[in-house]
Amino acid sequence: MPGAGKTLASEFFIKKGMLHLRFGQAVLDYLIKKGLTVNEKNERKIREYLRKKHGMAAMAILNLPKLKALKQKGPVIADGLYSFDEFLILKKQFKQNIVVISVYAPPHMRYERLAQRKLIAGDKRVVNRPLTRSEAESRDLAELKNLDKGGTIAMSDYTVLNTKSISFLNKQLNEIYKKIS
Repeated sequence: MPGAGKTLASEFFIKKGMLHLRFGQAVLDYLIKKGLTVNEKNERKIREYLRKKHGMAAMAILNLPKLKALKQKGPVIADGLYSFDEFLILKKQFKQNIVVISVYAPPHMRYERLAQRKLIAGDKRVVNRPLTRSEAESRDLAELKNLDKGGTIAMSDYTVLNTKSISFLNKQLNEIYKKIS
């Protein structure tokens, strides 16, 4: 879910030498290409447009060529797997060669984190964009209801808690890393 700590988890694995692909970047790239302002309203509009055009597995479909190319070079951390249809496509495509990790933090913690984010000027990936509490709540409900995101979380291979310090999160991620590497 937004603000749970997916980026922190990705950064952990990147430091371990994994390549990185951010699924939601397809939406942000589309907004930037079209000259639209990056905000929750426009992101939702484009996410819904892309899913209408490509189906519920849109982000997996749009990112599959990039993911395959990166996997040729080494292990990849793919950040932001959302819909259950995306999960199913990746499981079918990569069989047992995929590990899904859910990063969990309760809503009140995530909303506080999201509200404190600062957009970094010049960041073309627009990773740390802030959301108000109402925007975050609305996005949560939309993702759970419209993307069947709960199924992906329920079927993940591992769940880590991002409820304390970064070292607490990293300790859990390191245990997973030892198992999968």
